[in-house]
Amino acid sequence: MSILIKGATLPDGTTSDVLVQDGTVAELGALAAKADQTIDADGLRLLPGLVDLHTHLREPGREDAETVLTGSRAAAVGGYTAVLAMANTNPVTDTAEAAERVYDLGRAAGLVDVQPVGAVTKGLAGEELAELGLMARSRARVRVFSDDGRCVHDARVMRRALEYVKAFGGVVSQHSQDPALAGPTACCHEGELSGRLGLPGWPGVAEEVIVARDVMLARHTGSRVHVAHVSTAGSVEVVRWAKAQGIDVTAEVTPHHLLLTTDLLAGYDPTYKVNPPLRPDEDVQALREALADGTIDAVATDHAPHARHDKEHAFVDAAFGMLGLETALAVVTTVMVDSGLLDWAGVARVMSTRPAQIAGLAGHGRPIAVGEPANLTLVDPAAQVVVDRDASVSLSRNNPWHDRKLTGRVVATLLRGTPTVLEGELA
Repeated sequence: MSILIKGATLPDGTTSDVLVQDGTVAELGALAAKADQTIDADGLRLLPGLVDLHTHLREPGREDAETVLTGSRAAAVGGYTAVLAMANTNPVTDTAEAAERVYDLGRAAGLVDVQPVGAVTKGLAGEELAELGLMARSRARVRVFSDDGRCVHDARVMRRALEYVKAFGGVVSQHSQDPALAGPTACCHEGELSGRLGLPGWPGVAEEVIVARDVMLARHTGSRVHVAHVSTAGSVEVVRWAKAQGIDVTAEVTPHHLLLTTDLLAGYDPTYKVNPPLRPDEDVQALREALADGTIDAVATDHAPHARHDKEHAFVDAAFGMLGLETALAVVTTVMVDSGLLDWAGVARVMSTRPAQIAGLAGHGRPIAVGEPANLTLVDPAAQVVVDRDASVSLSRNNPWHDRKLTGRVVATLLRGTPTVLEGELA
């Protein structure tokens, strides 16, 4: 199938027609070529397909909240062509067989490339390393490992994991939460508000001490560490220092930590319960600046769907997590582009190029150039969208953006030249 995209604005601001043929970008320029399908892209931005480093697809084990298929649909609608599926499923993705099962489910869905993330430790227990080498050598070719939802808090275990993954170019993605400073019930940024609401406090230092420890372990081992969902200004300072020292550290930030603040918890709405918690405005501002200057490498959704019966509880008892795949680009457009902190080349960098590089996904995050894979996202940068949680293609409805007006709408998504989304709807 050939597709001619007419008059698209590329990330660098130039305008071009783009001919997609046999899964690749075949021609660029002012084209009169005929194609099986033509997409009018006047006024639209063409980006390399988005890549999410941090997605919870819940399958196997919690198919009532999400499946690989429904999560793939949400990803495609959000402009993604590849997602990394986190390991905290049931059973945990801690063996080669489990990783291959998730990989095969993604291929069967066929809407995005689903790349499984392997657990660092068996059963996410933090004690014994999982089958890192076997997962790396499996058909799934796992390169990112994380116990996300739990911190690898034992420094010896973390050191061993970093040493092990170095041999095959892997990376450990850490959920930075010192359990001695922020235990399992901690759910609100520690401060005046947590005290007034009577909610267990989650101090920023509980994140920052783990980030600091891990970058030093990365320096000691000569390995790579990735900091998941950075949420505090202190963590930004540590990552910035580490990069200046030449330590191989990368970091991500979620859309919700770029816009939402801890004040939203005043109403005890469990929709806003997330781990790490929403932080004060000064942290939000620091995160935005760090994303703009490259200290934070990527935006990652931490898409965390939950069935209604897991969220509709008293705040302390409700499950952690928010939806993110369908709205991430609009949040970034609203927060970063409309404010002038990022241009569209910057959006391509933090939502496609750098995530693909961190994950080792060679066919994604590539320049829009002749011969490159046609993993592409077409965006209306001026569209105003009022988010409706009931219109989501996810199985879950824990959407923190419901009724908010955001800027930017995904018009089309192409996976290796095949449309998965057209006119904003699944193809």
